[in-house]
Amino acid sequence: MRVADTVGVSHHVAAPPPDPVLLAAIIDLNARYASVVDDGPLDAWPDFFLEECIYRIQPRENFDRGLPLATLAFESRGMLKDRVYGVQETLFHDPYYQRHIVSVPRITSAGDDGIRCVTHYVVVRTRRDELSGIYNAGRYLDWIVATGDGLKFRERIAVFDSELIPNSLIYPL
Repeated sequence: MRVADTVGVSHHVAAPPPDPVLLAAIIDLNARYASVVDDGPLDAWPDFFLEECIYRIQPRENFDRGLPLATLAFESRGMLKDRVYGVQETLFHDPYYQRHIVSVPRITSAGDDGIRCVTHYVVVRTRRDELSGIYNAGRYLDWIVATGDGLKFRERIAVFDSELIPNSLIYPL
């Protein structure tokens, strides 16, 4: 079952508080993820994922309608590594900085097959000669599993709220 299949039903239902150790581990995972994506080294980004994984950036409208079309979609750590290579070696763009601001995750389920959670995010982009502005906002729908190397994403879907994005989505969200 995909994490997307488990999201949306129990938004407002009272649930027991999550295990604080587990919650702290997920908060740390998200903080390290944001740090690598914002400040590098970008080649460490695929290491947050299992070998067989899903990473998708999808507009909310498509997600809500169950449409598969995504802005970016990758189905393995190898594909993520290819994206990093493309960003570092072949893409040319005006330089900018990005900064992730992430909420505390809401754990929607935790079991033998992993942890499913929702985390809201905002990405601010700053070009050297411009004011900072909101680049992207939405939510991560995550399926996380514990491994010998710590928590890893089996699936991370970034569902962005706007139907429009700037014409260049270069770095991961």
